[in-house]
Amino acid sequence: MKKLLHTPEGVRDIYNIECGRKLTLENQILKIFHQYGYHDIQTPMFEYFDVFRKEIGTVPSKDLYKLFDKEGNTLALRPDITPSVARAAATLFGDEELPIRLCYTGNTFINHSSYQGRLREVTQMGVEFIGDGTAEADAEMLALVIEALMSVGLKEFQLSVGNVDYFSSLIEDAKLDEEARERVIHLINNRNYFGAADYLDKISVKRSSREALAALGGLVGGLEVLKAAKETAPDSAGVMAVKRLEKIYNILKMYGLEQFITFDLSMTGGTYGYYTGIIFRGYTFGTGDAIVKGGRYDRLLEKFGKESPSIGFAIVVDELMNAMSRQKLRIVYTRKNTMILYDDGKIQEAVSLAKDLRYKAKNVELLKKDKKKLLEDYIEYGKRYYAGNLIYIRTSGEITMINLVSGEHKVINE
Repeated sequence: MKKLLHTPEGVRDIYNIECGRKLTLENQILKIFHQYGYHDIQTPMFEYFDVFRKEIGTVPSKDLYKLFDKEGNTLALRPDITPSVARAAATLFGDEELPIRLCYTGNTFINHSSYQGRLREVTQMGVEFIGDGTAEADAEMLALVIEALMSVGLKEFQLSVGNVDYFSSLIEDAKLDEEARERVIHLINNRNYFGAADYLDKISVKRSSREALAALGGLVGGLEVLKAAKETAPDSAGVMAVKRLEKIYNILKMYGLEQFITFDLSMTGGTYGYYTGIIFRGYTFGTGDAIVKGGRYDRLLEKFGKESPSIGFAIVVDELMNAMSRQKLRIVYTRKNTMILYDDGKIQEAVSLAKDLRYKAKNVELLKKDKKKLLEDYIEYGKRYYAGNLIYIRTSGEITMINLVSGEHKVINE
């Protein structure tokens, strides 16, 4: 017996109606990106390893898929598209002084060390706004995310918005060494605020810093959170970080989209070390992970030779589809093929009819009838693969037209 080949763990085949719905979803989101003035870019699926090295601030090296070219250079499948776009923008638009808006669709690859049902290959759609360091650009990112999600029918979702500058001001005030800093960030990322307070107490960090870091768990909510955050900010940098969020919120009110925003001052940037200011995550029901990840990365492009403030985000299409499925939100995929079934000797009539229908922008698939199969077999086949109509050209010249949705039959040319 021939051995069946399966996909590796963490990847899967997407086909037929699901694939059609995914492409429909992507087209709708891309339409919104274009409406905001973003231009398409495609970057390679693999890059030199240095593009994703630790200093860049992307995922850990152990989670990268690595390979080698003939010269012995280490390459990596991209775990994240932002560094690739940053590298390309620094190269292609090195002399451009005005803002650049880029958008993309592509797959990313992360070799999760502890596989827990997460896909290792996912599709991301995102934008990068390069060359604008203003709060207006930050607000545009949030508005664009919200409108993209609304365009595909999502209604119940929230963007958690923070500012890593605020968190950094607390860390700096605590005067932690690198080991202590990483430990505290790990605990805060896992929402273990009591653990963070206990650890800080053990290493004799001053009381005001312990209390400020332990209070992060309560700094989640509406505008009242920003007021409380300003009171606990240890320095002017922390206060300015909160004021930046207030300004962004006021601009979002002009878009009429502020109701989708929740502030979370405990956001640290997670594994993405390149974030420098506003950071945000999008959440909805039906998925345990964020469907949107984004933030400001003002110092990323300089690692590739261009000093330019930038901000961007990525929508994780697979997570978005999972959430929509569980929320029973329908992705309208309306493509219906017309099947032309023909008897032996009727190829010329079938091809002529197919050419005419395709000229009229109809999708047509040709099938020569197997004498061993019944017409009913082809009707069931058409329904299985979401065809709309079946046209059967018989040897006698009789043509039967069947609506596969209603079941209506019509015979012509008898």
